[in-house]
Amino acid sequence: MKKLIITLVLPIFLFALIITPSCKKNNGDEPIIVDDIDPTAGLTKQHEGYAIGAATKIAVYTKSATITTGYNKFYLSLTDSVTGKRVEDAHIMLMPMMDMGAMQHTSPTENPASEMAVNKLFPCAVVFMMPTSASGTWTVEYTVHNHVSNKEGKIKMLVNVIEPTISKQKMFTALHNGEKYLVSLIDPSTPKVGINDMEIAIFKRASMMSFPADSSLSVVLTPEMPSMGHGSPNNVNPAHVGKGHYKGKVNFTMTGMWKLNLDYKSGAAVADTTQFFDVQF
Repeated sequence: MKKLIITLVLPIFLFALIITPSCKKNNGDEPIIVDDIDPTAGLTKQHEGYAIGAATKIAVYTKSATITTGYNKFYLSLTDSVTGKRVEDAHIMLMPMMDMGAMQHTSPTENPASEMAVNKLFPCAVVFMMPTSASGTWTVEYTVHNHVSNKEGKIKMLVNVIEPTISKQKMFTALHNGEKYLVSLIDPSTPKVGINDMEIAIFKRASMMSFPADSSLSVVLTPEMPSMGHGSPNNVNPAHVGKGHYKGKVNFTMTGMWKLNLDYKSGAAVADTTQFFDVQF
């Protein structure tokens, strides 16, 4: 009889363990149910507001504390302004704009790749070409189509963009076609001694209001440590992987200031051989 009771109770006990929500103790008192991990933990909130017409609140987060010239990854958190619930199914478009009074121009933008949130957030990016100044201010307009409520609206947010100590973007006029190209350094963002991932994004200026991603160039990487007069072995040239992003490997053999020399070609034609990024660590 005891064997039968044990046989019946054990599966029930295991089932209860499986379906019981995760929880933690509150100093020996009643357990606190943990049913939602904050997806913005460790991120910095830059802006928030309501997309008028979409019944949606939007909050903009970044991994870094500041927004700088160059490539900036944004993480957008959407909540329904009526129910207060997270919105994880939406179509979002970004429109950055630099207003200099007498003229305006936009900058390269990467809208969320999916209409479904990734870990409850919508990743996207903006490449700011210049810092905010007395003669020019940046805004980013967000157009949100909330698929849950089937409503659409917009919000425009002022953005303070600063110039970093070491520049992470370059622009050059190509020798082979006279077009202007904008190059942003994405990785290594936290360089270390040894092999590092390297990533750049290349955009072509079609007009002051259009900067499409470019996949037409080939890139040759030559790292150099000017203070020591040497380079490094085992580097991999950045190759196009999609949407203007080029990935490779760079080998840092010691700490200090490194110069990442980048030569650009279009087929056999030379586009530019003067550009480089400094990396200090």
